[in-house]
Amino acid sequence: MPANLTPQYYAAEEAYKKARTPEEKVEALQNMLAVIPKHKGTEKLQGEIKKKLAALRKEGKKKKSGKSSYNPFYVERQGAGQVVLVGFPNTGKSSLVGALTRAKVKVADYPFSTSLPQAGMMPFENVYVQLVDTPPITEDMVPPGLLGTIREADALLILIDAGADECLEQLDFTLKFLKEKNVISDDLEDNSFPCLIAANKTDMDSSQDNLEIIREMYPGLTLYKISVVKGDLEFLRELIYKAVDVIRIYSKTPGKKPDMEKPFTLKKGGTILDFAEAIHRDFPDKLKNAFVWGSTKFDGQAVAKDYELAEGDIVELDVE
Repeated sequence: MPANLTPQYYAAEEAYKKARTPEEKVEALQNMLAVIPKHKGTEKLQGEIKKKLAALRKEGKKKKSGKSSYNPFYVERQGAGQVVLVGFPNTGKSSLVGALTRAKVKVADYPFSTSLPQAGMMPFENVYVQLVDTPPITEDMVPPGLLGTIREADALLILIDAGADECLEQLDFTLKFLKEKNVISDDLEDNSFPCLIAANKTDMDSSQDNLEIIREMYPGLTLYKISVVKGDLEFLRELIYKAVDVIRIYSKTPGKKPDMEKPFTLKKGGTILDFAEAIHRDFPDKLKNAFVWGSTKFDGQAVAKDYELAEGDIVELDVE
């Protein structure tokens, strides 16, 4: 399938070629991802861009670790993926993180109770996803450093207050801000950066009228209705896990049964070499053979190092 790349993509690509600093290259690559057409013909190209981004970010973290400067908005990634919550004051971000992770986040009735990012681990089946509560944004102020936290995430969860008169304005500004910073593209349903939008406080009487207005202004927008007060958030837990776009891979030691309790997680499209590196950074160089149960034609089939793994595969590595 032809890529059919747009002029906007070629402009972003040209900016990447002219970029001199790592920061300029990261911004250009993010722009390329934001404007690239999303279809089968560009999947390989999207993967290459994401790999370049990951390499630049990894190198940037190495350089930062050698410096004494402290970034209070940096959140060390843990678990299967990192999802950052974004929203206005009192939308319920802290309450939601507390409900899904049991983290001791600060929940208060007054605005701006969260001054720095706070993380908690959300269990989903046999893995954990990291949720990051963040300081609120408003039309007058976006906390310095927040954009960096957002860009490092695997996915976003935008939260609006369905019971507030200004819930439409909350959604309008948040989407505008993220689009202007090239975090998300105009087409939310076809985005290289997963973005969930949830309306909290749907237990309030005013929420239904407010949501009807949003549906009229944003026809076709996928908006998930929740109430942290009432609970029943299991469906959101699953949506969040799917948003980080990972697969679970199980390891098997030669001559033993596979460990089905603690899977390794890889980004979709991950290969045998990616799995080997996830186990130990030296394994890719020492790898001799690999055997897979699951997505192969027969159980225990020997596969190449660039074999693309699938959800639930069991892998046995033969290393020197």
